[in-house]
Amino acid sequence: MRQRSLIAITAALAAGALTLTACGSRGGDKGSDSGKGGTTVTIGVDAPLTGDLSALGLGIKNSADLAAKTANKKNYVKGVTFKIEARDDQAQPSAGQQNATALVADKNVLGVVGPLNSSVAESMQKVFDDAKLVEVSPANTGPSLTQGPDWRTKKVRTYKSYFRTATTDAIQGPFAAQYLYNDAKKKKVFVIDDKKTYGAGLAGTFTDEFKKLGGQIVGTEHINPDAKDFSAIATEVKKSGADVVYYGGEYPQAGPLSKQIKAAGSKIPLVGGDGIYDPTFIKLAGADSTGDLATSVGAPVESLPSAKQFVADYKAAGYKDEYAAYGGYSYDSAWAIIEAVKKVVDDNGGKLPSDARAKVTAAMQNVSFDGVTGKVSFDEFGDATNKQLTVYAVKNGAWAAEKSGTYTG
Repeated sequence: MRQRSLIAITAALAAGALTLTACGSRGGDKGSDSGKGGTTVTIGVDAPLTGDLSALGLGIKNSADLAAKTANKKNYVKGVTFKIEARDDQAQPSAGQQNATALVADKNVLGVVGPLNSSVAESMQKVFDDAKLVEVSPANTGPSLTQGPDWRTKKVRTYKSYFRTATTDAIQGPFAAQYLYNDAKKKKVFVIDDKKTYGAGLAGTFTDEFKKLGGQIVGTEHINPDAKDFSAIATEVKKSGADVVYYGGEYPQAGPLSKQIKAAGSKIPLVGGDGIYDPTFIKLAGADSTGDLATSVGAPVESLPSAKQFVADYKAAGYKDEYAAYGGYSYDSAWAIIEAVKKVVDDNGGKLPSDARAKVTAAMQNVSFDGVTGKVSFDEFGDATNKQLTVYAVKNGAWAAEKSGTYTG
């Protein structure tokens, strides 16, 4: 994406609209929703828009787009029109890093929503942080992204430009362990992960809590993220005597894995995190997926009074893809950027300062509003203060909420 040149705003225009000093461009750009003149601020979006995880990525993109359109319709930041620039990372860290570099190069970009995958986020964080460009992920759950590689013993925030609206696997894994041990009465688990940052991390925090509760780990295995044949592992699971399988990974592998485990004779549930919470998992797993479980961040959007307007507006907007698991969080991530831009503009006499990116990043730390998913704010590490999670079960060919709550240590 080419870098746009900065445009000096004439005195006559400044009298009626926002004066541009360093970032953003004058209205009339393609993609602008207002056509009123003023300043166009771009919100970047990075997500897998093609490939196996595109169902989640397209929901992220569309929900961020809806937030920008809503802000424009309300004229929420006077003189500013927001637009979205979406880039496809195909769930690949190398593509994510290239996208981060391109978004940094576009001086109109004052914030980025995404990515979906924690492994992709690892490749992007330094690029954004060096440019003081704020990033708000609706879906990353790896604890090390905000609290450093040694987060279990010493929490250190490495990148001040990184925030997220989803809670972390430090809570999600143990939450699932408590549900399986205390509520579902499962005592013997076979743990499998895909060796990726998200999957391995989630399996690790689950395992620690399940063992602490008194549960038994009767087997562990790792798969390649692009694997399709799990017959050998399915045989291991059957021999282990496990009464449940916990999988750290995403639905493209989780669905076939569940199906093959059942086909091998183990009529036990497969349980995973938010990475498997998608209708595509059920399609891939087949009819025997009934009783499989997933945890996901927050409560079901459809059940939240705070989300009614979002659900209605998303439908009215005519997006052909569902908002999926992270739609509400993506809207809130984009809206957090909009709130930070508003704060900077208001504090600078109705215009963007020369160091707009740095100011927006600083403002994000104190952003607080009632969002689609509930109260949106961030702690000292950039993590969401909303720690709610929900257990879902496959019933009648669809995901159904079983229990909402949070991990209690």
